[in-house]
Amino acid sequence: MKTITIALSLFAVFASANAVADVKLADNSKLVGKWQVTAEALALDREKKKLQVTWEFQKDGTLITTGEDARSGIGEMTIPIKYSVADGLIKKQVTPGREKYEDCAVVEMDEKDMILKCKFLYLFMTRK
Repeated sequence: MKTITIALSLFAVFASANAVADVKLADNSKLVGKWQVTAEALALDREKKKLQVTWEFQKDGTLITTGEDARSGIGEMTIPIKYSVADGLIKKQVTPGREKYEDCAVVEMDEKDMILKCKFLYLFMTRK
């Protein structure tokens, strides 16, 4: 009985790990345009923190991020960073001016909505 319980537990773990199927991007054509980043979460099934950030993917490989950091009191900021699509993933600059990149996988995508899985966060986006 213990063996069956362990086997079922392992099966459940592998099944849940494969339940999130990534969308493999061939190029940036499906990304180009403005996206409203509406929320972020540590996992798909965890609490979502609301955000007011806009990402604009441009054809030339520039990602314009516009948002407001309420804690700093600076107001709205616009930050251009580099991005590309390679191996089906979005590779975006972590910090402007530095050549360190993070991979973001598209977990779900349709004409209106997209969910990205970056290194530590899931980002929930709606096309503007």
